Amino acid sequence: MLTVIGATLALFGALAIGDGLYIKLKAAAAQVLLRTAWERARAGATEPKPWPWADTYLVARLRVASHDVDLFVLAGANGRTLAFGPGHHDGSALPGQEGNIVLSGHRDTHFRFLRELRSGETLDLETIDGQVLRYRVQSAQVIDYRKLALPRWTAQLTLITCYPFDAMTTGGPLRYVVTAAPAAESAVR
Repeated sequence: MLTVIGATLALFGALAIGDGLYIKLKAAAAQVLLRTAWERARAGATEPKPWPWADTYLVARLRVASHDVDLFVLAGANGRTLAFGPGHHDGSALPGQEGNIVLSGHRDTHFRFLRELRSGETLDLETIDGQVLRYRVQSAQVIDYRKLALPRWTAQLTLITCYPFDAMTTGGPLRYVVTAAPAAESAVR
């Protein structure tokens, strides 16, 4: 009897470890595919999909040197997109356009660094055509998403993730919202 219980526990343990490794391997493969799509976009491809069945494409690259962050931003801020990287909100300005650029990411993966951002830190948003837009963090606040009103025409970068960062359950009405204003030293690479 103890042998059967031990074998059963070992089997379930092996399945759990295998599932965890599968998710990590899938995430690593996705990053390679995203980087390849970024290179195709920089070479002139229009809206290159990171994999053939993708329902999204790359729109920018977000870098935060002070936190060792280098993320590819995808079109759309839905669950399918956010599983692979931060998403650009439809209806907000596209990187390189005038207005408020709104990006969302998961609090426990791509945007977990937001909790460490401080006022004055810089964020670089690179457009597909190579323009690097530099922003400085102005504020970070917790807002109920039902009361969240984002300015449309203000030149800024807004980063949004769920809050609290250490919540045991997903969802909830609170969002952590970081607002960054354009810095004078934006440049073209």
